[in-house]
Amino acid sequence: MAQPSVILATASYDHTIRFWEAKSGRCYRTIQYPDSQVNRLEITPDKRYLAAAGNPHIRLFDINSSSPQPVMSYDSHTNNVMAVGFQCDGKWTYSGSEDGTVKIWDLRVPGCQREYESRGAVNTVVLHPNQTELISGDQNGNIRVWDLTANSCSCELVPEVDTAVRSLTVMWDGSLVVAANNHGTCYVWRLLKGNQTMTNFEPLHKLQAHNGYILKCLLSPEFCEPHRYLATASSDHSVKIWNVDGFTLEKTLIGHQRWVWDCVFSVDGAYLITASSDTTAKLWSMTSGEEIKTYQGHHKATVCCALHDGAEPSPP
Repeated sequence: MAQPSVILATASYDHTIRFWEAKSGRCYRTIQYPDSQVNRLEITPDKRYLAAAGNPHIRLFDINSSSPQPVMSYDSHTNNVMAVGFQCDGKWTYSGSEDGTVKIWDLRVPGCQREYESRGAVNTVVLHPNQTELISGDQNGNIRVWDLTANSCSCELVPEVDTAVRSLTVMWDGSLVVAANNHGTCYVWRLLKGNQTMTNFEPLHKLQAHNGYILKCLLSPEFCEPHRYLATASSDHSVKIWNVDGFTLEKTLIGHQRWVWDCVFSVDGAYLITASSDTTAKLWSMTSGEEIKTYQGHHKATVCCALHDGAEPSPP
């Protein structure tokens, strides 16, 4: 079986998106993005496209082409798009924006198919592994579950009043959800299925992870089992790796000189990629906690990264 290709991309306040050879650290493609900053990058499950969330649009670029032009633009948000992601088959994408809305887009047709009002600037949106619920977190501290089947908000909670929820992450099997906020705190809930399909949150743990902001929290992927980790990236320049069993601190990744904005696990959880205001992205070993590679080339803060080193989903 052929080795799956590794797609690694970063975006920066220097208005470029860069593609990197993960092993060598060489940048092999740069896309100019003059219209706005890029807040978030996401790769489609089939590795064909890279979505860039900007202000106020989302652009889709062809990964296997050298064209600097996007193949599609999604334009109905009216402010910074802070979250973007894909359904597991890549048929539709979801987004969250500082305009206070969560939107769903069909990749095959232009325009937005659905819109949910959060009544607060949306910082983060994740798709539950059941593919039928979106969970959003906003600047006012609200977490909302959007039931895509019933087309309504099925659950609301506020872990800490008036404290912005910066990042949300759901365990691959749907058993846990973690919300990270501006006070350096992670709230952890068990997700329980109610009588209907509605998800119920049972408080499990409150983790004071950092003294600064947590800009990204991320649970490890399925192929990392039996290990389960939570990564927290912070304005204190560090990334911390927590063992989900008891939420004990496993490792602190030290090496970035400024805020760490984003992080992403490799498919087997053996590596972590981070993006920082110090202009670099870094590759870390999860076993040693050591930095393996630095990706240097951006001229301003590198604020987001995307990695897809897994197999493409097999066609049905």
